[in-house]
Amino acid sequence: MLGYSALEAGLGYLAVALTAILASGVAQGLVTRLGVKPVLAAGMVLLGVGLLLFTQIAVDGTYAVHLLPGFLLVGVGLGFSFVPVSIAALAGVTPREAGLASGLINTSQQIGGALGVAILTTVATTRFEGLVAGGRDPAAAATDGYSLAFWVGVGFAAASLAATLLLLRRRELETVPAGAAPVG
Repeated sequence: MLGYSALEAGLGYLAVALTAILASGVAQGLVTRLGVKPVLAAGMVLLGVGLLLFTQIAVDGTYAVHLLPGFLLVGVGLGFSFVPVSIAALAGVTPREAGLASGLINTSQQIGGALGVAILTTVATTRFEGLVAGGRDPAAAATDGYSLAFWVGVGFAAASLAATLLLLRRRELETVPAGAAPVG
C-alpha cells in the first residue's frame, strides 16, 4: 500500500488519462490506414497486458515499478479501443439516426463501466473479507483481493478480444451515404 493521499492518487492516475488521450489521436490515424478491427484488437491486447501486470502488485510495491507500466499500457489500450468502438458502432447508421446511436453508445459505455467496476469491486472485497476472516494480514489480503479482481479484468479483456476477432465483419463497417434510407 503506497499510502497516497487523494490528491497524490489522482495525480498518479493522470498517466492513464494522458496516455489514453495521446493514444486516441494515434488510433484515429491507424484506423484510417489499417481499419477498425486490427486497432481494436491491439487495444484489447494492450489493455489485457496492462491488467495482467496489475495482477502482480505487491504489498510493498512502488508506483514506478508496479503501477506505472500497467497504467501506460491500459491508457494506450483504452485509446486504441474507444476510437474504433465508436466508429464500429456508428457504421451503417444513417445521418438522421447518428445522434440517437451516439447517445446509445455513450449510455452503454457508462452502464458497462459501472457494471464492470461493481463486479471487480465485489470480487476484490469478497476475497479480502475471506482472507481477513482466515487470519490474513489486512494489507496482504487487500492486495490479493485486488490481484484477483485484475485477473477477472484480464478475462473481460480476453473475451472482448475474442468478440472483436470473431464478430466484427468488414462489410458491417461500411458507411451509409448521406442521402440513403435506413436499411431494414
